[in-house]
Amino acid sequence: MEETIPFKSLHSREYQGHKKKVHSVAWNSNGTKLASGSVDQTARIWNIEPHGHSKVKDLELKGHTDSVDQLCWDPKHSDLVATASGDKSVRLWDARSGKCTQQAELSGENINITYKPDGTHVAVGNRDDELTILDVRKFKPLHRRKFNYEVNEIAWNMPGDFFFLTTGLGTVEVLSYPSLKPLDTLTAHTAGCYCIAIDPKGRYFAVGSADSLVSLWDISDMLCLRTFTKLEWPVRTISFNHSGEYIASASEDLFIDIANVQTGRTVHQIPCRAAMNSVEWNPKYNLLAYAGDDKNAKYNTDEGVFRIFGFDSS
Repeated sequence: MEETIPFKSLHSREYQGHKKKVHSVAWNSNGTKLASGSVDQTARIWNIEPHGHSKVKDLELKGHTDSVDQLCWDPKHSDLVATASGDKSVRLWDARSGKCTQQAELSGENINITYKPDGTHVAVGNRDDELTILDVRKFKPLHRRKFNYEVNEIAWNMPGDFFFLTTGLGTVEVLSYPSLKPLDTLTAHTAGCYCIAIDPKGRYFAVGSADSLVSLWDISDMLCLRTFTKLEWPVRTISFNHSGEYIASASEDLFIDIANVQTGRTVHQIPCRAAMNSVEWNPKYNLLAYAGDDKNAKYNTDEGVFRIFGFDSS
């Protein structure tokens, strides 16, 4: 019996709406909606049918006065999405009405945001390497911590008792939660660590680095299991698929690498036209959303598009 090659005959579709480049794409908890955040100061909500082909309607979330750098959905509520912006605010939106329901003014330009898996807290990182943790119900800061090194993407583990910081020193700082006491410093890479993803099955986490490598870690003993070596540029964004079988990673290389988590081998590469800013797998299906610095070749202007790979037809 011949081994089937995953993803081989699948296609990407393009989604247009933003006026400037898209920095972040994220799926809601049941995989029916995708949010995109852009330099054009808006976020947009798209209803995506995994097998459908109908015209996609989108809803604009307006209110930020600077770039929407990252966004994430409430893991327990498929219509609540949080956005982090360079305007120093964090906003919570209702994806049905498009209304902003909560807003917190913080101290710096926000670049990273993530939800605690139980949906109770949101962590926000800014350009000044300050971490703020908000209580979602009151939308008020619970913790504030400034670090004296570059802090990049942040994440909780599934049970929510560990908190991970990727740093410009090439380390991953593991803190206990909620005390934020340091538990461990993992020397992960020879250059800065930019991004982190948690395996949805809770076994692993992966780290992407400026040294162009992605490292895979066992979450129970904090040991590095393997590295993925296909990319040649700093790794900007990584994501595990819903089954934890595959990991996607992207950079300034003109392809997105999809590798088998267990073997470390590449199973597919999606060609792209520009450096990628954000890749994220759908939590239910093998659909991968991706967004980057796409330009219109003729006018050299931002295209403001993102794409989703994994459809049977384009």
